[in-house]
Amino acid sequence: MTAAPPRATGPGTTGPWTTERPAADHQLLRVLGALLREDVAGLRTRGTLLHRADGPWLRLGTGHGQALLLPVREDGFQSTWAARLPLLRQEPDATDLTTCDAVLAALARLAAPEDAPGYTAFAEECRSDLAARHLHAATRDTVLARLTDSHGPRPAHWHGHTGSLAHDTLAARTDHPVHPVPRGRKGLGEPELRSYAPEFHPRFALRWLSLPAEHVTTAPAAGSGAASHPGPDVTPPTGPARETGGVRLDDGWPTPAELGLPRGHHEGHVLLPVHPLTAAGRLHDALAETGLARHAVLAERPLVHVVPTLSMRTVALADRPGTHLKLPLATATLGLLNRRTVTPGSLRDGAAGQRLLEGVLHRETRFAGRVLLADESCYAHAGHELLAVLRRTQPAGLDDATVLPLAALLAPAPDGGLVIGHLADRFHGGDRVALADAVLTLLLDWQTTLFGHGIALESHQQNISLVLGGGTDGPRLLLKDNDGPRVHTRRLAEAWGCAEPTADALGFADRRICVTEDGAVADLFTAITVHLCAGSLAFGLAAHGTAPLGRLLGLIRDRLAEAIDRTAVTRPGAAAVLRARVLDAPELPVKAMVTAGTLLTKARSGAADINKHYTTGPNYLLRKA
Repeated sequence: MTAAPPRATGPGTTGPWTTERPAADHQLLRVLGALLREDVAGLRTRGTLLHRADGPWLRLGTGHGQALLLPVREDGFQSTWAARLPLLRQEPDATDLTTCDAVLAALARLAAPEDAPGYTAFAEECRSDLAARHLHAATRDTVLARLTDSHGPRPAHWHGHTGSLAHDTLAARTDHPVHPVPRGRKGLGEPELRSYAPEFHPRFALRWLSLPAEHVTTAPAAGSGAASHPGPDVTPPTGPARETGGVRLDDGWPTPAELGLPRGHHEGHVLLPVHPLTAAGRLHDALAETGLARHAVLAERPLVHVVPTLSMRTVALADRPGTHLKLPLATATLGLLNRRTVTPGSLRDGAAGQRLLEGVLHRETRFAGRVLLADESCYAHAGHELLAVLRRTQPAGLDDATVLPLAALLAPAPDGGLVIGHLADRFHGGDRVALADAVLTLLLDWQTTLFGHGIALESHQQNISLVLGGGTDGPRLLLKDNDGPRVHTRRLAEAWGCAEPTADALGFADRRICVTEDGAVADLFTAITVHLCAGSLAFGLAAHGTAPLGRLLGLIRDRLAEAIDRTAVTRPGAAAVLRARVLDAPELPVKAMVTAGTLLTKARSGAADINKHYTTGPNYLLRKA
């Protein structure tokens, strides 16, 4: 069978599936593709392949002479087959199911009764996503005109952390490479999205909560960069007060007097910034649950204007865009169970992850100045996932550089072209493949080096930013949100020449982070670095006709092989694992985001972590004759 043209396989592109089909059809194709990839109701493993005049179909018998039929085409990116034509057909009555509601209702009838709420919830996510797609289309010209007025017409010249926020807006208007309905947010309608979501590039003022200091746990900044690294024994400093002259949590905060707080809250209290959506929503419940309602005062006066980043719950100070505040929201994205709150443990884990990466940079000096870390060691919480703040400080000295998340590379620019095209024109003589090659070379070298230290990061296309220019030749990477890694403690000990550390010694609250085998680390490396960062870029560029898909996939394989060869010099065991589990494996792990995030409870899916629950797909990196 002849493979489908590369342009039909690009994930998250703005090719034919978004420009020539209505939004509902495009969405249904993505949903059917995800359900097939994740083998919902056995579509993939129990389906029988039929060859019909219009192409291949998969037939799933449902009993009593009934069946569901899905037209498919060859894919290759995380799935052997992808859906074609926006329908699922019921037989023998030949009823075409052409809406997400109808498709999910049919599949729910095949599921266990206890799973029915998950199908209902996913149908609601589809409706929310579709409403957001229509809203994005209706506001596209207005938003792009505002970005152009503020930053100019050429994204490659959107500089510094202010320009990065504009790139975040473009990235927020593109599809996720895996999750089929990424644009909706649980419980938020059009007014809330327009006022607070990054795809609309709004500006708003924060609310402020005063709490007695004895009820708030704080961690001051510990500085950033390789100068502040754990010692060779990887034992972190004890306690939260690891001060090295970094910024204070409340630097730039309004005063209690400016907020109009009563005099009793001027001394001995801590001010926590609160997102307006949380202040208007579940803040009262959080205070009641912690017993803090009678001690807390929410200032009536909003102060300090912010702009949302690509992660809606994280906002940048409008007048200091290098300072970000991660604030909990009582919503969910990319799955019902993927809540946007901020747990106290995740704050501790993010700081520990940062220290771990600083330790790697201290030992791997060739990445000095090429891999940058945001400082995420400064935070506060009052023992509840809605009463917390992380203060992120971005690296200084990037005012003249172009800084953007990897998720923005394939985003449409204001002139209708791709952002990566603008970047290539400025930095690589118009050669998009050369720019992609430079990015992939550094990305795969860095992540493979981390694997040699026993570390894999949840550093997807939203959590890694590309830094170009600013007086430095070649690309740089900027990392943030390091709270969900996997760490193979034995490999870490071998690389650092120390006793095997425990989660406590490394400073992690989440015991799932530390593992004693390669599988969990290799799976995360593959699902995030290979698929979401490298593979999605290659398939997306091919979908836009930049270069043949085979050339782009060969580029990934070659750069990954070179990185593995470098790692083999000092970490032969780790390199052998990557060769066997990534380069030469017949199949690769793939995130099962719909199953783990919405359709099934953790008890039913068996997912210890919904963001690290996998199915399998074809290995598009295999060399073929």
